[in-house]
Amino acid sequence: MSESDWDTVTVLRKKAPKASSLKTESAVNQARRQGLAVETSQKFNAGTNKQHTAPKNTAKLDREHEELKHKQVSHSVSKLIMQGRQAKGLSQKDLATKICEKPQIVNDYEAGRGIPNNLILGKIERVIGIKLRGKDIGTPVAPPGKK
Repeated sequence: MSESDWDTVTVLRKKAPKASSLKTESAVNQARRQGLAVETSQKFNAGTNKQHTAPKNTAKLDREHEELKHKQVSHSVSKLIMQGRQAKGLSQKDLATKICEKPQIVNDYEAGRGIPNNLILGKIERVIGIKLRGKDIGTPVAPPGKK
């Protein structure tokens, strides 16, 4: 047993260095000092946070007036909603709960700021009983089943 030496250490397996530690600046410099081959490459659009560009430049968008505006509820429709709601004795909040929408939406429609949505206008028509869409705006809505 004279062959065993207590001062030597035998390593059975050594973990390979992690990829993230190989990419650090100090690891790259150390590899250069040792004369190892170091390959550097830049990925396409690396380090940029570019999104898809808009088809129009911002100067054109600033000058634009009509093309990019949302259509809003007309003044006559907003007046009809307000008059129909008041004729039924409902507050904006009551009308909103009956049509399962937020009170802010009813407020926007009555103020003329709302973006017209046929589903919402249809719900309001049924509750207040006045047509808000089509040719005969302002006429009473026929009850379901009668035409």
